Amino acid sequence: MTEIDAKIDALVPAWLTLPDIAEMLGVEVTRVRQLVKEGQLIAVRRGENRALQVPAAFIDEDKVVKGLTGTLTLLRDDGFTDEEMLEWLFTADESLPGTPAQALSENRGTEVKRRAQALAV
Repeated sequence: MTEIDAKIDALVPAWLTLPDIAEMLGVEVTRVRQLVKEGQLIAVRRGENRALQVPAAFIDEDKVVKGLTGTLTLLRDDGFTDEEMLEWLFTADESLPGTPAQALSENRGTEVKRRAQALAV
């Protein structure tokens, strides 16, 4: 859980608070905090009151976007920080097309993971 910088804040189109995510997933806020702690979600402090928030693109109605957790694990294994992961996930990639976050939400996780694995080489 880190502070957000203006560059990354501008890349991510929408954010959700942990209570909003808990409501969407039908779980307690403590479970959402656990997902963040386990590395299944990335939360950053942003906004006027520095509340923890997660990119809205990481939640698909009532679940975490398929393929996100594995992608985050690959990027962490490559040595990426939370900020670098957010930047990579929300920066357009012409070969996808779109951003890796968009591709994950469109169930194109295999392509995203391939690119994440290639970063380690």
